[in-house]
Amino acid sequence: MRKLFIAGLTVAAMWCGAIIFAAPGNAGPEPGVVAGQIIVKFRADSVASAVLRQQGLSDGPGIGSTGAHLIKVPAGRELQLVDALGRNPSVDYAEPDETVTAATSDEFFPRQYALQNDGQSFTNNNPDYPITVAAGTKDADVDAVEAWNVTTGSAIAVAVLDSGVATDNPDISPKVVARANFSSASTNEDNYGHGTHVAGSVAATVDNSIGVAGVCPGCSILAGKVLNDSGVGSSSGLASGINWAVNKGAKVINMSLGVRASKTLETAVNNAWNKGVVLVAAAGNGGNQAKIYPGAYTNVIAVGATDNNDAKASFSTYGASWVDIAAPGVNVFSTFPNHPFVLASQNHRALGYDVGNGSSMSSAIVAGVAALAWKAHANATNTSVRANVESSGEIKAGTETYWAHGRVNAYNAVK
Repeated sequence: MRKLFIAGLTVAAMWCGAIIFAAPGNAGPEPGVVAGQIIVKFRADSVASAVLRQQGLSDGPGIGSTGAHLIKVPAGRELQLVDALGRNPSVDYAEPDETVTAATSDEFFPRQYALQNDGQSFTNNNPDYPITVAAGTKDADVDAVEAWNVTTGSAIAVAVLDSGVATDNPDISPKVVARANFSSASTNEDNYGHGTHVAGSVAATVDNSIGVAGVCPGCSILAGKVLNDSGVGSSSGLASGINWAVNKGAKVINMSLGVRASKTLETAVNNAWNKGVVLVAAAGNGGNQAKIYPGAYTNVIAVGATDNNDAKASFSTYGASWVDIAAPGVNVFSTFPNHPFVLASQNHRALGYDVGNGSSMSSAIVAGVAALAWKAHANATNTSVRANVESSGEIKAGTETYWAHGRVNAYNAVK
């Protein structure tokens, strides 16, 4: 199982989806191997028990629809057993399970420059980390308000595979229609904060006089918890979450996180794409061109981060050869849990709303745009929706080499 890392958020630090959040301007921590388990795919399931028995192992559960099995092994022998099993002719492949690590009338809508940028400045509401955001550039936004004149995305389900969604934030919790836990945490509750922030950017309720608005305020959320309460998950858990989301009817899957390449994860991604789902993921916060997954897979829209002047965020991973599009990811205002939570190894008091930084935030915005495009176009397919999203992009001078299609525009995607 590969460890996931988070693709960005700060109240003072950013996530990049062991899934672990990476701080802006720094590459994310090197994903490690999940202790005590590996992933094996056999050429025929009938030989699994015999092959594993040769190594003193027993068969384990399947991982979603990938055909691979999650096998318990002695801690410390993961790579040794991957090598031994990988050389067996009855094994298609064996790989470590690696850690994954971790953008109206609404009260705080004026702070949401990502949705409507009038060149405003604002100060966030966190007394622990006061941040004054300098005035931005007018219209350096995704034209969400204009898109809402076409559709708000009602009845479109977006799966947020992350650290869960807080049950105590009234702006986003009512939008959650299903929850599942694929992490090592004991509950579905979001005690890390990242998933709640991401989900709010996708679908927070609009015009309810509180909080913020999501890019797709008519959307529902499928909250798949693949990151535990420390913001860490696994590639096998993420693959299982993808399979769950597909079975629950997700039209869009957002993954604001990152992990090293995994055949099992790639199979889960391709299966979801072949079932007609649009997949969106953060490009990362390394400030370089290094690929992270699942964003770098062909069937995933990889998203980089911009600021309120439409410039590349200093921390954003980039590279027009694989980063497909960008969206605001600096000082993005969204929902947080209303209970104390842990973010970037710091305890935070209950806030409800605050800013986040990272391509995690950018990915959520693009996922919301994809959901709007599903609703706006008759006979839409995942291929056509992806084309709508990518062709919507506004290419800004000086950013041509950073991402293939510019900064996303919701109105262009739905009109």
